[in-house]
Amino acid sequence: MSLVVLAYPELSHTDNEWIEEFRLQHDELHADVVSAHFTMVFPVSGIEKSAFIDHVQRNLAGIESISFVLRCATLMKDAFSDYNHVFLVPDEGYSHIVKLHDRFYTGLLAEALRLDIPYIPHIGIANSTDAQKCKSLADAVNAKDFAINGTIGEVEVVEYIDRTIHPIQRFVL
Repeated sequence: MSLVVLAYPELSHTDNEWIEEFRLQHDELHADVVSAHFTMVFPVSGIEKSAFIDHVQRNLAGIESISFVLRCATLMKDAFSDYNHVFLVPDEGYSHIVKLHDRFYTGLLAEALRLDIPYIPHIGIANSTDAQKCKSLADAVNAKDFAINGTIGEVEVVEYIDRTIHPIQRFVL
């Protein structure tokens, strides 16, 4: 069992539909597990659930909703597996998402922060062990002139057990 903090973006119906359809076609790892999201705290274990929830709530004090705009798909190699990923990365809102992520990785979660891997806010839309396939998918997305406007208006603490997400508590920003 791992605890995770996710931010499900608030998007237009059309943009959400496009992202989820793309994920169903090209996301081998996560499309059937969780809907499109930004991961704010990656899976951690060995921390008491109530302490984790209190930590998240304390670090949300004073945080308001975060507006963002996605205009670009990027290719990233997974640091832990043979997979490559295609991410939608925000132009606007990037720094606000990074700063919220960094707030969570203080105090109780300070030891859980991976300093060897940069945090890049993203919504994962595709993955494959074939890097060229992911590169082609990113190029195809980027060949279109798009701007996906969204908001992070809440975050959710979830348990991740056996490839299943179990919601615990939601916090409105």
